[in-house]
Amino acid sequence: MNAMGVRWTAGQVLALAPDDASRKAGSKLGTAGPWSGTGRGEGAVWGLCKGSGGAPYRTVVDTTGPAYACSCPSRKFPCKHALGLLLLQASDPTSFDDAAAAPDWAGQWLAGRRERADSAARRAETGAPAGATADPEAARRRAERRAARITAGARELEQRLADLLRGGLATAEQTGYGLWEETAARMVDAQAPGLAGRVRELGAIPGSGPGWPVRLLEECALTHLLDRAWLAADRLPPDLAATVRSRVGLTVPADGSPVRDHWHVLAQYDTADARLTTRRIWLHGATSRRTALLLSFGAAGRAPRLAFPVGALLDGELTPHPGSGRLRAEPGERFAPVAGPAAPPPGGPVGAALDAYGRALGDDPWLDAWPVTLRDVVPARAEYGWQLADADGREALPLTPAAQSRPGLWRLVALSGGAPVTVFGECGHRGFTPLAAWSPEAPGETVPLI
Repeated sequence: MNAMGVRWTAGQVLALAPDDASRKAGSKLGTAGPWSGTGRGEGAVWGLCKGSGGAPYRTVVDTTGPAYACSCPSRKFPCKHALGLLLLQASDPTSFDDAAAAPDWAGQWLAGRRERADSAARRAETGAPAGATADPEAARRRAERRAARITAGARELEQRLADLLRGGLATAEQTGYGLWEETAARMVDAQAPGLAGRVRELGAIPGSGPGWPVRLLEECALTHLLDRAWLAADRLPPDLAATVRSRVGLTVPADGSPVRDHWHVLAQYDTADARLTTRRIWLHGATSRRTALLLSFGAAGRAPRLAFPVGALLDGELTPHPGSGRLRAEPGERFAPVAGPAAPPPGGPVGAALDAYGRALGDDPWLDAWPVTLRDVVPARAEYGWQLADADGREALPLTPAAQSRPGLWRLVALSGGAPVTVFGECGHRGFTPLAAWSPEAPGETVPLI
């Protein structure tokens, strides 16, 4: 898809699909039949796809983003036409005219993206932030007012937790969810969505089954710790203070030094609630050896725009956010596929993964999970469910309940066949969630598990 001739496989293209329906619809458009005017230039492909109306849909993909534009009315990214165009490129590259110039409708869109990329590069050179405001004094006053509202909300939440403990945890089951939802609404009013989310989780715990009082006490303690940390944020180390701000729900802009590397796309998956769809993309740098997390968001009913093909090796730049661990990053405008071995990240046995999670938890007590790579582990059935055990049987890590209910578990079992494999995933207090795996026979082939 670029001057080097690197293009994504059909499996990598299908991994970009926002849902199963898009995957099936895109597969039907992955043949030359519905397409005309297909062409490609450096870092882009375009074409016209016959639809139900008189005019064909105009579809263009910037593979250095990747980014997609289509004249169809779909609210999904990528739409079925973009998926079909990429699948056609994967299966029949001779269908594309390499000599033709991009049509005006595709060229204008691509030129706009290149111009934004150049503008971002100039800002990086001068040190100007992308969202620089014309009135920094007004921005400072807005930030102070929001901080004051969050502080008032944190104090109110502290009183709510104190009342709960004073009356006994049993009262949480008697009062029901309504009081918690009311408290969460107050946190939203205080512009602290992170605290609101934790309050909603507290309200759901009494109905979560046996042992709920212990879980409620643990989560109350973590929420109390976050409250107190916010109230003392000006006395915390800079990285921890940035972590606290992000945990209460403040947007912390990326301000680290950009890291240019060949990034291996390890995993991509979505989580959704009634208000928002969140996409998590895990990358690993071949030279920097950094693991990075990209977050992309879509309003309810809409897929996030950012998508990368799992298993691909992309040349691009990431700018890390501040905070403990510095995992989260923002991508640059251009990510180009490159040729080369996409080996799994360096890893170790189960004990090393637990040590890494423990160290990360010390820096960020509110951490749900930490990315780790397990080497030479075997999926095995235990008395309480599935686990990943060291090949020598020394230690094992249980899979989370959610991971045990997904089809990816059986894909992992089939890949292993009883032999050791390498698995990348998220290690947390609920167990391990496998996201990708590699077999010794094909160490360069990333098998998605989610």
